[in-house]
Amino acid sequence: MDIRHLRYFVTVAKLGSITRAAEELGMEQPPLSQQIRQLEQKLGVKLFERQTRGVKLTEIGETLLPRARVILELQAQFMVTAEGLARGELGHIRLGLAGAVPLLPVIPLAIRLFRDVAPDVTLSLEESNTPALCAALHESRTDIAIIRPPVPDPARLSVSHLLDEETVIALPRGHPLANEPVISLDMVAQEPLIIFPRELGPGFHDAILSAYHVAGVTPTMGQQAPQIAGTVPLVAAGMGVSVVPRSLCQIHAGGVTFHTISDPAPSATLAVAIRSGQNLPIVTRFVKILRTACRKWETMSPEAQFPQTGF
Repeated sequence: MDIRHLRYFVTVAKLGSITRAAEELGMEQPPLSQQIRQLEQKLGVKLFERQTRGVKLTEIGETLLPRARVILELQAQFMVTAEGLARGELGHIRLGLAGAVPLLPVIPLAIRLFRDVAPDVTLSLEESNTPALCAALHESRTDIAIIRPPVPDPARLSVSHLLDEETVIALPRGHPLANEPVISLDMVAQEPLIIFPRELGPGFHDAILSAYHVAGVTPTMGQQAPQIAGTVPLVAAGMGVSVVPRSLCQIHAGGVTFHTISDPAPSATLAVAIRSGQNLPIVTRFVKILRTACRKWETMSPEAQFPQTGF
């Protein structure tokens, strides 16, 4: 049975006339009468009583009419949903964020920009570490992940660069260098370096140690933090110093001062990862908005990027 048959049936029932229904449907009366007869034959029931003026629903027709209307409404809803999904305006995105990524102002900005153009898309956010997020992508538990490359298992993943965030040195308040706006790594080489476990973010971990080595010094390894953002409270507790993404300056852990690093300074690189071959329009649309926002953000001055930090 063609869905058109139900539309013809409902229209004729609404108007009580095949002639008027044909006019509303934009067709001739004989073909419409033929379509109604075909529907009755397919169903094995009589839907209308033909009268001198128009038609009248039979008792069976009265019973089937509300069900036909429900089917047509479901079809309309189906088409609206399909078109919304095709335009990237409907659906659900599961977004994974690597450690401290939510503190980077451009990330909530990109989410807000996406929400402005696709308010009916549901966004679920999860913060984790890069290896865990990549595993979630492989297992289809996450649709998009903002990670700190490299990824541990690049097979079946599509990874593209987003930005390179500057890093700063976090010192405990009252430190002898607390009044220095710019500090080189060799100036704090003897201080215990608070850093997160390498397995949580090997790319950023190695970038920090490599910067020390390029500066000609070997860091004194101190307490490990459970995550990137967890380094700041440990610095505030006087347990050492740390090299962190500049966005962590927004953590108001009184007892910590943040300082620009003179070259060589490591970068905190971010990338966006999705499953290879993934072509959901909402995913494509979100990634496009995210990359555009990050490119624009990178061109801004540190003062504009982080207006509340004093940098």
